[in-house]
Amino acid sequence: MFRSNNLVARIFERQISTPSPGTSVHCARRFYENLVPSHTIYDVECPDHLFRKFTDDGQYLVCFSRNHQELIVYRPTWLSFSCKEEDCDIHDLPTKAKRFDSFFTQLYCVSLASTNEYICKDFFIYMESNQFALFATSTAQIHDAPAVGGAIQGVPSIEKITFHLLRLEDGIVLDEKVFHDDFVHLAHNMGVFLYDDLLAIVSLRYQTIHILQIRDSGNLVDVRSIGAFCREDDELFLNSNAQSMNTHEKGKLHQLPENHVENGLPHNQLTSENTFLSGIKQRLLSFIFRGIWNEETDPNLRAQYVKKKFYFHFQDYVDLIIWKVQFLDRHHLLIKFGSVDGGMSRSADHHPAFFAVYNMETTEIVAFYQNSADELYLMFEQFCDYFHTTSRSSLHMNFISSHSNSIHAREQLRCVKNKTTSSSQFVKKMLASLPISCQSQSPSPYFDQSLYRFDEKLISATDRHRQSTDHPIRFILRRKPNTVRFKIKPGPEGGSMDSRGKRISSFLFHPSLPLALSIQQTLFMQPSAVNVHFRR
Repeated sequence: MFRSNNLVARIFERQISTPSPGTSVHCARRFYENLVPSHTIYDVECPDHLFRKFTDDGQYLVCFSRNHQELIVYRPTWLSFSCKEEDCDIHDLPTKAKRFDSFFTQLYCVSLASTNEYICKDFFIYMESNQFALFATSTAQIHDAPAVGGAIQGVPSIEKITFHLLRLEDGIVLDEKVFHDDFVHLAHNMGVFLYDDLLAIVSLRYQTIHILQIRDSGNLVDVRSIGAFCREDDELFLNSNAQSMNTHEKGKLHQLPENHVENGLPHNQLTSENTFLSGIKQRLLSFIFRGIWNEETDPNLRAQYVKKKFYFHFQDYVDLIIWKVQFLDRHHLLIKFGSVDGGMSRSADHHPAFFAVYNMETTEIVAFYQNSADELYLMFEQFCDYFHTTSRSSLHMNFISSHSNSIHAREQLRCVKNKTTSSSQFVKKMLASLPISCQSQSPSPYFDQSLYRFDEKLISATDRHRQSTDHPIRFILRRKPNTVRFKIKPGPEGGSMDSRGKRISSFLFHPSLPLALSIQQTLFMQPSAVNVHFRR
């Protein structure tokens, strides 16, 4: 049914008609077909900051200083000016419209990083219910750091990583969590995941998942650590048994000859060399073993089957490390395992990987899949929204388009699937996005695929830099007559005159207002070209 482009007509239609039960929000979002950021102010006069993103509730714009030392927070406002004429639209905007502070008001500037630390510009997690924000600062990486104290060989070390919990309302730092000589993937929130008030931080270097709780008071409280130990009293239990075993071994040692050797090693070296696998690795290996054991029902063939399927690959399973983690709910984690090389690679698509579902309460592995498993892919295809776990208090994040809630996204996925030559490679490519990075997508209605279609190679809801183009990006209405509703063009109005440097663009869309920023920058440390797109 054709809907009028006239906003007044649509408001009148809303007054006299009632939407179907459960569709009121979707009907209200159709107003974004009328309210669009159709006007652009090019090359706005703005401070030379690193613009990160709008918070999911749209209250704040988060930025960092160029030296990666300071946090600058703005409040989105709106351009306002007076006009004496009856039709103000025919006149040019006043000169103050070219200024950044006509659209945003600076609230404060806070120094987060110490002298030898720098703010990670790609890390930012927002807790909407309390308007808390989590930022990270770190020292430089040491790539050839020795693997000591249980560290994984091949994983770099960072002398100090500090997570800062800050109240965005006034910029007060409420609490800090520090990791020394560790490594956490901070870029695009890869190593940290927030679910409600629970925070998971993955120590890649020491293979530990730190579970913290963010209290309403603004404190970061340690809940549990999953890695070497799974239960809170595992370490106590092992240490108490080790002490009793040492006492028993000392008694036996007095009875042995001085040069007694066992298994090719001096007896006093047995305890230092004979170490346990980590608790999470023990859980994983036992789950894999039980699964293979139960696959073969013939007792006469079972031993040979287990030898072929389990013991032949035993060392490969032992060498797996934790890559990434996300919450599925308050009790279950989705953990991605793989090789050390794959964990440190920028593109892990070509490395073998496995997924495990871990119950934190029972400390059990409840499911295990390879990254080519059709069963896991079908669950991801049909129930994608369950993997995009959001906080219960967040209203804006519930309408992000996916192939499980949008027929248009599902049709795109079907087209890609039909073009692929290898089903296994397609499944691996799709499952490479699991676990989902926390808060990596924009909730802007202009990325709602039931309202608009656009070239996802140039722009999408995913928070990533993209190669810039001199052509404007078109947002086309899904409904008839499928016209171009508005365009977003990064960079100068007439196109870039300098084609020598590689230009990249990023787009910051407000979650509810017809307001967006396009930032174009080169790989060199030149000032960015910032355009403001808004509804005039």
